[in-house]
Amino acid sequence: MGKYILNVPNMSCEHCVMRISKALEEISEENFKINLEEKIVEIETNNLEKVKEKLSEIDYPISEVKEL
Repeated sequence: MGKYILNVPNMSCEHCVMRISKALEEISEENFKINLEEKIVEIETNNLEKVKEKLSEIDYPISEVKEL
């Protein structure tokens, strides 16, 4: 399982945080923290591509990925 920091520049409010949380839970991701101030999602996942696709699908594309 990899740990990543995902930059999500389109995230701007608590509604965005709720939408991202719901989308990640829909694809069975549980180990994540969303930091609205820094516009990042810290996530532990086995399927980074699925996460990236899901966030793009709901109009929150990832601009950068850092592996921890």
